[in-house]
Amino acid sequence: MKAAQNIIDVINRLDEIIDRCIQQNSRMGYFATLYRRMTVAVQQGILNNMFEEAARMEQLDVHFANRYITAWDAYVNHRSCSKGWTTAFDACNNASLVVLQHLILGINTHINLDLSIAAALTCPGEKIYGLQKDFEKINDVIADLSQKVQDSLANIWFPLRTLQKITNKREEPVLNFSINSARKASWANAVALALIQGPAHENYIIKIDALVAEIANRIINPGVGMRLLLRPVNWMESRKIGNNISHLQN
Repeated sequence: MKAAQNIIDVINRLDEIIDRCIQQNSRMGYFATLYRRMTVAVQQGILNNMFEEAARMEQLDVHFANRYITAWDAYVNHRSCSKGWTTAFDACNNASLVVLQHLILGINTHINLDLSIAAALTCPGEKIYGLQKDFEKINDVIADLSQKVQDSLANIWFPLRTLQKITNKREEPVLNFSINSARKASWANAVALALIQGPAHENYIIKIDALVAEIANRIINPGVGMRLLLRPVNWMESRKIGNNISHLQN
């Protein structure tokens, strides 16, 4: 799959991924669908002058998306990709995980790893400091849509309502994962990657990737108590993956 050149390309590539996932009954389509909604929201934000620099935000969005698109293409074609994405994609074969876990697995890798790298690539060196406000805004878009998707899922699979109350909803939807904490770490990593050069840059990415994979494994294996809470959600969810993807599109 060719890399995207602009935000319209990104949406088209995500449509291709979603269509293939529906055809193949693949849970990889869950995050792809959420990510498409995020991209459309960012596109709308650019058109509505939400960001300080529209051209820079589109460039960031394209770098950001190509990280995911490249990882997806590598994985489905049996090539290596990051540990974070490998862990998230491998988990799509696990029928015991609920839709929400798959979404959070994707968000974990995309915010904690991909967004940092994309930001540093868009604004290398000291330029990174000028990106902070727009960086925070794109994270607001992700957090807002993630919450809307959770609310939609809760309307379909009622046990999620109880789960959301127990786990403090937005802050820790499943296990120790907070979007707010993730974006703080992501910004710190973006600054570091923008300023570090040479072999240390790649070594830093390797360390981030290892941590992302560790968090992913905790999302997959959240402990006995959380597994008991998730079990009725899993029972209630439809086994028709295409239908589930359709729910996420609305």
